[in-house]
Parts: sequence; structure tokens; C-alpha cells
Amino acid sequence: MQGTRRSSEVRQAELIDAALHIIATDGIAALSTRSLAERVGLSSGALFRHFASLDVLLAAVVTRVATVLEGTYPPAGLAPHARLLQFIEARSHAVGQQVGIFRLVVSEQFSLALPPAAAATLAGCVQKSQAFVLACLREGQLAGEFRADLPTAALAVVVMGTIQMLALNASAGRIMTSTASADLVRTSLMMLLTPDVPPASATQSKRKRSKV
Repeated sequence: MQGTRRSSEVRQAELIDAALHIIATDGIAALSTRSLAERVGLSSGALFRHFASLDVLLAAVVTRVATVLEGTYPPAGLAPHARLLQFIEARSHAVGQQVGIFRLVVSEQFSLALPPAAAATLAGCVQKSQAFVLACLREGQLAGEFRADLPTAALAVVVMGTIQMLALNASAGRIMTSTASADLVRTSLMMLLTPDVPPASATQSKRKRSKV
């Protein structure tokens, strides 16, 4: 009995997943029609029934990445602290689920191997992420939610680095990826971003001394 034939949409999704897997494990240089065909069980010629060329497939991969990243932005109405925390959790989880996304986003070599339009789309995703984090931090500093004694750009690097670390650890299945440990990392980061507020008793004591 002949198996059910997969639709082109299903095959396209399989090929995109396969491309991300190859990128994650062997690098973008290993991505070819042959490696893709072997991965999904098709002939090399059959691939072109679903994508006209490897560049078209790579463009579809970047579109998938952009869609995943776009889904990690929290509602705009949240306060800066809550908005940034939700972003860190959603982004690190989404990227950690498919390490190929992580490789594409952080590697300049991969960007150079993409078709120009796809590379521009990916660069736009990275710039939007950085701009979002910077905006959250600046808003939070003005509102007193985040510390203002350090440059916003420096704090943004710490935030983005933490997201990448959480995503990479999650994708590698390391022990730090247990929910408790990931929560602890996020909580610790937010504590580091929060300005030091002296206890009420210490503040009152200072006021009393100043009156003497």
C-alpha cells in the first residue's frame, strides 16, 4: 500500500527544519541540496519541486526565523520591567528550541552566506531586538525601575548576552536549563538591573543624623 503523499507545504516545512538542523550541527557551509535531500529522504532533484533554488530555501529559512523572533515580543502596554522580563523568557525559550536560529542570528559568517535580501531581513531582526532592549532599559531608567548609574548600552549587552546564554544552554540540554535554574538566572539579572534602594530604617536614621 502506497503511503500518503505529503503536500508541498508540509515538505517545505520539513526542508526548512532540516536546513536549520544542518546549520546548527554542521554549519551553513554543509548546507547543500544533497545534505538536505538525505536529511528528509528525497532525491536532490525532488527538492526543486518545493524550492526553486537553495537561495530561495535560505530566504524561507530566514522568514521562519523572523516569524519566530517576532512572536517573542511582549505587549507594548506592559511596564518596562515586566516587558523586558517577558522578552528575555520568550526569546531564550524560542531560540533555544531550535539552535539553528541561534547560529544564524549570532554568526556574521552565516549572514554573509545568505542571499542579500535574506541577510538584510536577518540583520533587521537583530537590530529590532537590540532596539527593543535599549528602549525598555531607557524607559525603565526614567521610571526608576532600572539602575541609571551604568550606561544603557552596557546594560543592553548584559541582557542580550544572558538571553544568548540561556538559549544556548537550553538547546544543548545542559543542566542549567531546568526551569528553576533558568528562572534563577532571569531573576538574578533583573536584580542586577534594579537600582539599590536603601531600607526605610537606614533612610530614617540618616535623616535623624542630619537634624542633629
